[in-house]
Amino acid sequence: MRQRLRAWTENLETFFLEVIVEERRGTRESFVRALLYTCSKLFQAAIKTRRFLYNVRILRDSTLGVQVIAVGNLTVGGTGKTPVVEKFARELRDQGRNVAILSRGYRSKPVPFHQRMLNQLFLRTDTTPPRVVSDGKSLLLDSEMAGDEPYMLASNLKDVVVLVDKDRVKSGRYAIEKFGCDTLLLDDGFQYWKLRGRRQDIVLIDRQQPFGTERLLPRGTLREPPSHLARASMIFITKSDGNTAELRHRIAQLNPTAGIIECIHHPLYLEDVFTGQRLGLETLKGRKVASLSGIAQPESFEQSLVQLGAELVYSKRFADHHRFTQQEVLNAINRSKKRQAEMIVTTQKDAVRFPKIDRRDLPFYFMRVEIKILRGADDFQDCVRKICFR
Repeated sequence: MRQRLRAWTENLETFFLEVIVEERRGTRESFVRALLYTCSKLFQAAIKTRRFLYNVRILRDSTLGVQVIAVGNLTVGGTGKTPVVEKFARELRDQGRNVAILSRGYRSKPVPFHQRMLNQLFLRTDTTPPRVVSDGKSLLLDSEMAGDEPYMLASNLKDVVVLVDKDRVKSGRYAIEKFGCDTLLLDDGFQYWKLRGRRQDIVLIDRQQPFGTERLLPRGTLREPPSHLARASMIFITKSDGNTAELRHRIAQLNPTAGIIECIHHPLYLEDVFTGQRLGLETLKGRKVASLSGIAQPESFEQSLVQLGAELVYSKRFADHHRFTQQEVLNAINRSKKRQAEMIVTTQKDAVRFPKIDRRDLPFYFMRVEIKILRGADDFQDCVRKICFR
């Protein structure tokens, strides 16, 4: 039942995304776009109202007395946020900070429905402690309970606490009291205004689609108007190719004071999804390769395989955050073999959602990537120094 509901939800998301970017055309789709446009106006009014209520202190934010770094974006999905969070966490940890990453755990297994309903019915304060994905020493939850991005961060980082809870004031307080953390990294936190204090906002902008469709949700892909970029302390241009003069000019108009950093997702190696065996990237050169992914922008991943010398003979895409079934993985193997693929390559974010399978007749690898700064490294180091030694 749950699997069927998830499949229905993914199909609905795909339909609306194709309508939004106008890949689907017709009378029905035009009507849906008109309806979404009306909803986006209501959404814009809600954003402005919420911001106003925080500014006049009707809605109260909280201060926990520690450094807070919120990493987020103006658009939904696909900017490469997780590797940037990882880079900040690693750099701050290496400078002696005790870091906790606070995530809301998108698509993690929710609190039981009956418990949520009882809490709302009796106006109970949610006292459930946050989920501890990692205590800085051990990985304590699987990807289904934690969510794929928190699980991936916890897998890649040592000596960094990773917590999941929608209430990040609560999880931040827990990180301070239970683990002695002095630095809180909010994963996807630009729109989370409840936690302020000594805060820096890091905003990611994808060079390929800087401001999405330039329309607000749900008619477009913007969470906030581009003018709200003025709140950012630092801006990362991700997937940069160096040809960013026009984009930098627009960013400077929206926020003339923020430091701008250009970066790419730099591939490191291939790792077997099931055995952990690692291979160099040169393995891809001249090989027939199939790709399997469930991410927001699969084109960038597939293009990176080709740039590394692979011949992409088959690719299968699923909705972002798709949780793969055993049959889907087996189907991918069978179809890849028919195209004479020598291996299947996926992303690390997808790999954490794979089920275990017994077949090993076609090797299955994920590509490990990290952020590589192309321009603005001094600004990044200066930001870290200000956090660590302010």
